[in-house]
Amino acid sequence: MAPPAVQQEYVAPAASSGGIQNWRYSEFITAVEKDKVEKVTFSADGTKLLAVDIDGNRFKLDALPKDPELLSTLTAHKVDVTVLPAQSAAGPGDFIRSLIFPAILFGGLFLLSRGQGQGGPGGPGGGMFGPMDLSRSGAKVQMQPDTGVTFNDVVGVDGAKLELEEVVQFLKESDRFTALGARIPRGLILEGPPGTGKTLLARAVAGEAGVPFFSISGSEFVEMFVGVGASRVRDLFAQAKKAAPCIIFIDEIDAVGRQRGAGIAGGNDEREQTLNQILTEMDGFEGNPGIIVIAATNRADVLDAALLRPGRFDRRIVVDLPDFAGRVAILGVHSRGKPLETDVDMAQVARRTPGFSGASLANLMNEAAIFAARKNKTTIGNDEISDALDRISLGPEKKNAVQSVQRKELVAYHEAGHAVVGALIPDYDQVAKISIVPRGGAGGLTFFAPNEDRVDSGLYTRQFLEGQMAVALGGRVAEEIIFGEDEVTTGASNDLERVASTAKMMVTRFGMSERVGQVALAQDGGSPFLGRSMAQQRAQMSGETKALIDQEVSRLVNQAYAKAKGLLLDNRPALDALAKLLMEKETVTAEEFQQILNDTGVKIGSYGIYA
Repeated sequence: MAPPAVQQEYVAPAASSGGIQNWRYSEFITAVEKDKVEKVTFSADGTKLLAVDIDGNRFKLDALPKDPELLSTLTAHKVDVTVLPAQSAAGPGDFIRSLIFPAILFGGLFLLSRGQGQGGPGGPGGGMFGPMDLSRSGAKVQMQPDTGVTFNDVVGVDGAKLELEEVVQFLKESDRFTALGARIPRGLILEGPPGTGKTLLARAVAGEAGVPFFSISGSEFVEMFVGVGASRVRDLFAQAKKAAPCIIFIDEIDAVGRQRGAGIAGGNDEREQTLNQILTEMDGFEGNPGIIVIAATNRADVLDAALLRPGRFDRRIVVDLPDFAGRVAILGVHSRGKPLETDVDMAQVARRTPGFSGASLANLMNEAAIFAARKNKTTIGNDEISDALDRISLGPEKKNAVQSVQRKELVAYHEAGHAVVGALIPDYDQVAKISIVPRGGAGGLTFFAPNEDRVDSGLYTRQFLEGQMAVALGGRVAEEIIFGEDEVTTGASNDLERVASTAKMMVTRFGMSERVGQVALAQDGGSPFLGRSMAQQRAQMSGETKALIDQEVSRLVNQAYAKAKGLLLDNRPALDALAKLLMEKETVTAEEFQQILNDTGVKIGSYGIYA
């Protein structure tokens, strides 16, 4: 056994003149146990060694005692061990011996590949390569699922939840449905934007149904070896049939379920074979009674038509962004366990977050808690939630930004122009806050509280779109009125892009031009994921039509510019008062802005939103 360790601190001896210092065995063992030795090289006969410590110093032992535990000690302390080969004259058999290891290696790889393809050693039946089997699906199996999520924990997606509750009833009370001749749906596909709760719904189904649950990602079927993806699909469904009735959940199915032969330069044959195997397993010659497949994707437009047909995925469930009531419910869930101040109104927060997904709302409340902790507060208030919303939407505040008085005044008038025009446009969104605090790439921002009915329906009137263009141009118009046309800046570049885009869509998509008429002339390139759409010949447009579109776009933009300029010239006192208050406070609330409109003589009742 190894000699007892010497109880002293390791001190590297000074190197001798030859660069290598002699070591006693006890010194060597002490250095190893102190983790001071990095590498050890043994002679071929095992009687000598050369050691290198962590400082690069070299030491040698010329008479190494036989210690059966030495190798274990070196391994335990992560020492790199090398043994020098025996030196002997090369004979005729050396060449043959040098080929033995490569032959064994390539032979093993050959057997492995045959085993995967034919069920031999290493195939589904096991064998010598069983632990390296690539054909196994790798699905996570829960025979008695305990996901910790039930339908009570899922809010804001009531339509999708109702569809999935029926699936749970199918599994629990199948006799009641089969007595009426109803067939259990074989597949459901959850589609919707990222973060809307598709995977959460699948976990809730598993938690409610109480049947075996197999979960796997679509990317886990994809492999560089030919046939592995299809083999994994077969293995997954073979396991599921043994455990039926059960649920298979495939997340991000678009990784293997994209349209076959859609690419211009040819498709991925391995991925297509995997998809073919999924199609066969779901509704092939044998069928799969008792197995319900739930798939999730945010790219349902790229899925193969054969995958989506009834008999495979019988139901397509859209898990869309939550509406106002859904956002209120989701905020209530994610505010559990967070100490909120008494004046925090989740309905008001929900009104400021149209288009937010469930994941975004969860992130909002988490950021608000972080802001409160930074301020050493014990509760979360409206200010922290507002700051978190600004950070998520626009980026972090630039705390150390130094602005000259001239630049600050320019930004103040620019944002005041947006706000005043927005307040005076009939039936436009209400101004929620104006700020000249730099965030992200913006020097200042004007926030509008969107109309919930417009956002949910997606229907916008011609009056609203024309008003939107006027509001966007209000900042540039205010710069011209106050500083002159020669002093305007590039700060309105994003506003001008949005104005041009809105005007062009009104002419080419929405039929809101009398001269062009009620036709759609937009030329979409199609989704970059759909090769067929890219390969199709686009409709040609005459030069006269293009010139007419350009004329109508210019006319709409000029009308919006004239409207914004007229409103600001007629209400110059309100513009100056708001810019002055922004210079003083940097942030103006909706209530303070409304007071400015009252004090400066704006005719309340003539401009829509303040009536």
